[in-house]
Amino acid sequence: MTAIRLLLVDDDPLVRAGLSLMMGGAEDIEIVGEAADGSEVEALVERTRPDVVLMDVRMPGVDGLTATERLRGRPDAPQIVVLTTFHADEQVLRALRAGAAGFVLKDTPPAEIVEAVRRVAAGDPVLSPTVTRQLIRHAAGDAADDRRTRARERVTALNEREREVAVRVGRGLANAQIAAELFMSVATVKTHVSRILAKLDLGNRVQIALLAHDAGLLEDDRT
Repeated sequence: MTAIRLLLVDDDPLVRAGLSLMMGGAEDIEIVGEAADGSEVEALVERTRPDVVLMDVRMPGVDGLTATERLRGRPDAPQIVVLTTFHADEQVLRALRAGAAGFVLKDTPPAEIVEAVRRVAAGDPVLSPTVTRQLIRHAAGDAADDRRTRARERVTALNEREREVAVRVGRGLANAQIAAELFMSVATVKTHVSRILAKLDLGNRVQIALLAHDAGLLEDDRT
């Protein structure tokens, strides 16, 4: 089995040491580099070719959000998991919109952080139920602004089946769960997800979830 190549980015050497110790115990994860600031990330990614970057938000030079935006603009961008001390705020939303595959709190149990890296490497977003609820509230709070209007215009590009899949991605369901709910194969779900990404010019499943929230699709699904 090929190990997941992981890059650690945090300005606190103690945090990096803890993460390194934590990840070093997983046989399927290989730490290929460490950085103390976002300014170092692009060069390290170029040199080490990680599959996943575990990225701190707050750093004294180039912050993790800016570094995330820069990385996700690359054609060969790795998946990014944001490390934060906050459950969700505008910074986390900015990171997710920039293309981060999810986030974990710094006080998350070690086993869950390791599992988050595995899930993201496998193509699944990491959105906790707490975050999903906050995103729903965020979308609901912005119902009258231009974001809702723009999001609704964008999702008109989807057919009915794709909208159903997008709603379930927005609810944080994995492919197997979506397949079970919609009575289709996992392969078909993956095909729909790929088509949604292409039609809406999105980078990953988290961005599908955010757009679904912004467009009010989850609210429509409850009615």
